[in-house]
Amino acid sequence: MTLSAYLLFLPACFAINMAFGPNNLLSVTNGAKHGVSPAVVAASGRLAAFAIMIAIAGLGMGAVLVASEMAFDVIKYIGAAYLVWIGIRLLRAPAPTADVQARDACAPPSMRALVRQEFTVAAGNPKAILVFTAFFPQFVVPGAYASSYMLLGATFLVFELVAIALYALLGARMRRLADGSRAMRWFNRISGSMMVGFGLILAFTRRPAG
Repeated sequence: MTLSAYLLFLPACFAINMAFGPNNLLSVTNGAKHGVSPAVVAASGRLAAFAIMIAIAGLGMGAVLVASEMAFDVIKYIGAAYLVWIGIRLLRAPAPTADVQARDACAPPSMRALVRQEFTVAAGNPKAILVFTAFFPQFVVPGAYASSYMLLGATFLVFELVAIALYALLGARMRRLADGSRAMRWFNRISGSMMVGFGLILAFTRRPAG
């Protein structure tokens, strides 16, 4: 891969990583509820899901998934239902009192549950694999397919980690600015509504033609 091609890939890739979607909303929510470090650690589930998708796309199976309407729809509807379920849970979550907030600050969150949540949200979005099957090949060098694809994939994951940290910082900042049970109730309502909205958008997403 030439340096000029890679330099062209970098800003386009980072724009994709920073695009606000359900996973980045999770980073904001986890950053607000649990802090930056737990939110970043939890997002290791997302990175694992994306790494698997990159490997699938690199082996050529991603194109098969995109071409299969049934496979695309199954993943899409499962992912959409999961997003709506998370959104409803946030909408129904009670506003934390001062005692609950103090107890949560002392008791670390269940990292296994947070990691699993991030992984499931990422894996349940078939649109993500479109990035690796449609965007990456534009920069892959035919004569060095494996090495160039691995470079693109590694770059994507590094940028994704940067995006995770930035959105987690945003969530933590929002928590400090909107401290209090009433503010957190509204935060849950907004986050829950957005998560339900992402689920509905995903449910009505159509498989790309051709």
